[in-house]
Amino acid sequence: MSLFGALVLHGPCDDVTDFGPSLARLVEDMFATMYAANGVGLAANQIGVPLKVFVYDCPDDDDVRHLGHLVNPVLVEADGITVRGPEGCLSLPGLEAGTPRFDHAVVEGRTVTGESVRVTGTGWFARCLQHECDHLDGLIYTDRLTGLRRTRALRAARRAPWGRSSAI
Repeated sequence: MSLFGALVLHGPCDDVTDFGPSLARLVEDMFATMYAANGVGLAANQIGVPLKVFVYDCPDDDDVRHLGHLVNPVLVEADGITVRGPEGCLSLPGLEAGTPRFDHAVVEGRTVTGESVRVTGTGWFARCLQHECDHLDGLIYTDRLTGLRRTRALRAARRAPWGRSSAI
């Protein structure tokens, strides 16, 4: 797992151009990694692969489960009310901060076989979609924080056992 401070997390990912067996293996590996870490979403760069791919297994606010993956996703809508809610990240294990996100999101992309797909999310799932799209653009949720929240989150990352050796 790439941890906060790893260069692969802080730059934009590349588009996927090969929709062959290696992409299918990558998606399988990402699901296994996400489940092993008890996550609800995972971007490819979080496992050191700078490609535009993410997986998710995330409920919305009505406890409806959303399970899938997106290749070359584009956040085409993010609107509705802005909710500041608790947000964590597998690349910042054990840390969480109140992060503002829109309550509605629409992402368009492709499946591992190259078929077009459109995913709509509300509530917690909308937060997940925005979070994972941010990863692929080289952003981490702490980049969305301001003021004291940002200062506290970055301080906590520096003090975490995994943050002492990284370039935070």
